[in-house]
Amino acid sequence: MREKVSTLKNNMEQRIVGKGPVLDKVIACLLAGGHILLEDVPGVGKTSTVKALSDSLALSFSRIQCTPDTTPSDITGFSMYDQGTGKFNVIPGPVVNNIVLADELNRTSPKTQSALLEAMEEHKVTIDGTDIPVPEPFMVFATQNPAEMAGTYPIPESQMDRFMMKISVGYPDSEASEDMARRFLDGDLHGKTMPVLTGEDILEMQEEVKKVTIHDDLRSYAVRLVEETRNKSEISCGASPRAMLSMLRCAQALAYIADRDYCIPEDIAEAAALALPHRIMLSTEAKLSRTTKDDVIKQILLKVKVS
Repeated sequence: MREKVSTLKNNMEQRIVGKGPVLDKVIACLLAGGHILLEDVPGVGKTSTVKALSDSLALSFSRIQCTPDTTPSDITGFSMYDQGTGKFNVIPGPVVNNIVLADELNRTSPKTQSALLEAMEEHKVTIDGTDIPVPEPFMVFATQNPAEMAGTYPIPESQMDRFMMKISVGYPDSEASEDMARRFLDGDLHGKTMPVLTGEDILEMQEEVKKVTIHDDLRSYAVRLVEETRNKSEISCGASPRAMLSMLRCAQALAYIADRDYCIPEDIAEAAALALPHRIMLSTEAKLSRTTKDDVIKQILLKVKVS
């Protein structure tokens, strides 16, 4: 299984230059059965990262380009009347695929954003009373531009809570930029990648992740980290029980890709830094003092220790 993780990452690195840690997080979220929100400025490779993953897996893929006039049925699907049979036929939407990319999700309205909620949580969509299961494995990627950019709608807290991770791709360093420029001029920057893993491989690895051991002390450590978000004055709304469960599964996946069948405290801490910041709401005082959510989680990690 470790070889399969390495094979997947190496295949993605043929397309994504100098972003090994980001790819580790993406693969960990995939193996944990979670969803990812990618937030960053345009042009740093958010969509390319998702495409590199989908092209490396023998799975179905769909991309939804979100715009202000995108409707919920553009995502979930719709029913159409068939004059020949006199019945309504259900036409599934692009969300009924293994890997779904909702590009620039915060450019569409909250009503349309919420069309992803059922699929992300229950792995099915309901169209005119008909339940349609999504294929497994199933993963939603959403990209968004920073909130201060024009033409954006904030993603509701209920939907943010369904993303296991919120990560940033970031600008490449000088060495990666040099490599990117060289490959671009040589014409091999955007080379095609072939699938290296199947859906059965991913499902098998997801089951292996669930077997990674978390000691009782580390489980209590994770619980206390989440509870601290509900008691800190800088936070007006703390992390939910779903956040805690998501963090534990994320920690198991991080241990798995590190070739361990057990978690260590660093796995829990890293999972907390990935799974908690976007799930909390800061108080007015914290916002006025320009305290960030990442800052608050770092403070909690410094305060709460493994007992």
